[in-house]
Amino acid sequence: MLEDVTSPAIHDLLREQAVVYAGFDPTADSLQAGNVVTIMALAHFQRCGHRVVALVGGATGMIGDPSGKSEERRLLSAEDVAHNAEGIRENLSRYLDFEHDTAPAAIVNNADWLKDYPFIGFLRDVGKHFRMGTMLGKESVRARLNSETGMSFAEFSYQLLQAYDFLVLFDREQCRLQIGGSDQWGNITAGIDLIRKQRGTETFGLTVPLVCDSAGRKFGKSEGNAIYLDPAKTSYYDFYQFFLRTADADVIRFLKIFTFLPTEDIAALETAVRDAPEKRAAQQRLAEEATRLAHGETGLDIARRASAVMFGASMDGLHARDLLNVFAHVPSTELPPDAVQGRPVADVAVAAGLCGSKGEARRLAAQGGLYLNNRRVGDAQAVLENSDVIDGRLVVLRSGKKQFRLVKVV
Repeated sequence: MLEDVTSPAIHDLLREQAVVYAGFDPTADSLQAGNVVTIMALAHFQRCGHRVVALVGGATGMIGDPSGKSEERRLLSAEDVAHNAEGIRENLSRYLDFEHDTAPAAIVNNADWLKDYPFIGFLRDVGKHFRMGTMLGKESVRARLNSETGMSFAEFSYQLLQAYDFLVLFDREQCRLQIGGSDQWGNITAGIDLIRKQRGTETFGLTVPLVCDSAGRKFGKSEGNAIYLDPAKTSYYDFYQFFLRTADADVIRFLKIFTFLPTEDIAALETAVRDAPEKRAAQQRLAEEATRLAHGETGLDIARRASAVMFGASMDGLHARDLLNVFAHVPSTELPPDAVQGRPVADVAVAAGLCGSKGEARRLAAQGGLYLNNRRVGDAQAVLENSDVIDGRLVVLRSGKKQFRLVKVV
């Protein structure tokens, strides 16, 4: 999980309880799997007895961090940022312990000290400590200046804002260590320089890798493959399946990053990948542990049950939204309520396109091959009740073992 540190003296700092922070800009109302790497790093520090602070960028989120981006972010309104910040607070509470007896985690919002800071005052107090040559030399700045889109002054100033955040947390919380993704190196070192110039004290930075799969694809919103922590954006099933589909080349590394499994357990799973890759034991454990951390036992149970539905397991207790994700690639038909509720199952099967005729539906049922919501239908003339329509909007029909058809009641 470690990419780099700014100084080997960090070992001396961490021999005693230290205060560590990481920032999360509310560019969406949910964090995603790429953010979990930094969150897990914070959680590791807390588990080792250090105090951790999660900073929600209520102010910086209105500017947008240019680090690692090829073009300027869309500017958000104050209302959007406030809404997104609340979602991030909830996400963080799943991984960090805010009720810890000796080292409770804390959440702060940089809007509290930045939103009313006068511009002239900020330039005099903070801006005078930065040199243009150094700022222009940052890799994130150079890359953008050499691109077609260039960089706005607002984005260029972002590193000053993040540097000031570190100074504020140093003063208020005695924070001496900031962690972030490897693309945050320039912003982190800007804060270290500012604290050294204004307070004469050494502080530290630690970066974690930006996680990519073996094909070089990053996790993230801008990459179009974001896996969100909000189950309304990424269902429990899709979250679980994302990790279950991990390639053999990535799974051991992901187990070390996305779980708290002991190293000896991971070593045993590495052996399993080498000796019996077809069993996918490591992927199964990764999916279970990552989903449990993000969504608790309830979310993991729903994800497991939803995954088993494709193999004929009961749908009891699953919601329409869960099943729509499970059957995302299954043919579907939209029917009005009066064509479904109170109608014989044979009629619905024909209207949905599962069977070519009512006679075919009756023969299928007689042979034991017609299913409604994964329950065998013995009589194709049996009436479909309101309770058979999941959440009033979905019916799942099946012919044989694998031929599914969704009926969306609209």
